[in-house]
Amino acid sequence: MNFSKIYNDVKNNPLFYCAALILLLFSVLIFSLTTEFYSFIDDASIWVREIFGEFYLWLGLVCVLFLLIIAFSKYGRIRLGDSPPQFDRLSWIAMLYSAGMGAGILLRAVQEPVFMYQNPPLKTDYPNDIIALEFTFYQWGFTAWAFYGIFALIIGYSLFVRKNNILLGTSLPQLKKIKGLPQSIDLLTILTTVFGLVAAIGLGTTQIEGGVSHLSAKEPGTLWIVIGLVFLICLLAFISAYAGVEKGIKRISNWNIYITMALLIFIFLQADIAEILQQFFTATWYYLKDFFQLSLAIGDFNPGKQFLTDWTYYYWAFWLAWAPFTGIFIARISQGRSIREMILGVLILPSSGSFLWFSVFGGSSFSLIEGMQTYNGEFSNVFTSIFTFFESFPLSNVTNIVTVLLLISFLVTSVDSAIYVLSMFSDKGNDNPKKKYRLIWAVLILLFSEAIILLGNVKPESDVLDAMQKFLIISSLPFAIFTAIIMVLFVIEIRKKQP
Repeated sequence: MNFSKIYNDVKNNPLFYCAALILLLFSVLIFSLTTEFYSFIDDASIWVREIFGEFYLWLGLVCVLFLLIIAFSKYGRIRLGDSPPQFDRLSWIAMLYSAGMGAGILLRAVQEPVFMYQNPPLKTDYPNDIIALEFTFYQWGFTAWAFYGIFALIIGYSLFVRKNNILLGTSLPQLKKIKGLPQSIDLLTILTTVFGLVAAIGLGTTQIEGGVSHLSAKEPGTLWIVIGLVFLICLLAFISAYAGVEKGIKRISNWNIYITMALLIFIFLQADIAEILQQFFTATWYYLKDFFQLSLAIGDFNPGKQFLTDWTYYYWAFWLAWAPFTGIFIARISQGRSIREMILGVLILPSSGSFLWFSVFGGSSFSLIEGMQTYNGEFSNVFTSIFTFFESFPLSNVTNIVTVLLLISFLVTSVDSAIYVLSMFSDKGNDNPKKKYRLIWAVLILLFSEAIILLGNVKPESDVLDAMQKFLIISSLPFAIFTAIIMVLFVIEIRKKQP
């Protein structure tokens, strides 16, 4: 073994090796101290939400307003690079939506609106269906995409205007003045991305396994199916990331959008179209009208601390945790577009698509519940609710199979986007990273995910996947504070460069 070569590799790329070592040590810690780990994460996540919950609300509102101000100011005309857009608009929208939301809209399509319908979070004179959709829109709308958009703006400007690399730690010149800060930011980005992926893979594969069990009329919880699904998703994601953005990620993202639209139209045409459209436009109008009150949980729009802790704070932390890598990916595919087009595209187009999606599936679910003699929680299980929902429509076997395939495909696009971004970080900011890094990160993500899945079954007294999600709430806190700081630094930088 050539120790001199290994030493030089570590010396030349400490960020990659440090991240890999921390992930390895973290895995060992979970295995050896499972119960203690879960208890610590549970307590710490509650503390973060208790202390910083209101800060998260203010930050979300400020991010939306900040992006709108930048978009409609003279700075919105700045073009990200000198070349024309690399991707057509439909492919661009497909890729940013697949990376930013993906399997989540299938996971929550029915369960979340129904929960809000059965347990209205707001005490207003609005009908329950409108409250349910309005609050669902709020949690999946402009604020979520604003978190992504902030990082896309910072990285896009750094990469295509300042001609810097794609590393977040060096995206603004002020960050370089503090020794060790850029490396710390990049390391935290890598680790949070991996933790977020593990949580997403765990949730997604559990839903896929629930769908397979539902179709085969078997009891869910087959460990080997989940392990096989994780391997399949990581394999397909590696193939996609290995092929690159143009050949791999773009094609799968386009497939996701086409199939998602087909499912949406299939349900929409069988539902009460007039009622769905009425709910969509009414809930959207109320969401826009009430946006400030919703964002700050003021007066009648305060659902209470327990609800905010269980839902909004968790969502905001989750979007923040995913924001750096998703924002970097959005910046990477937005070359050639103006800042205004990128911001408005990121804020409005995916949000509008989500609003229509939840209106169709949520509104149809409300109608089904109203038609039941008694509702016994058929749509309450987050992993199987959409499959149960399809049972009420023709061709349910076909739509359920398509949904399982779409879940796999959405997970693949989330994982391949992350592999690509992690590889860029590992290759010192190269926006077309070496393929060896794509392979290494695919393997590391596979091993870490399989370890967490296995651990959750070996020691069922602790829900490790739940702990990983709660860990995101903790790891997102530095990014929440960092987000507030980089908005200020970006304004200082852009005013100096663009008089």
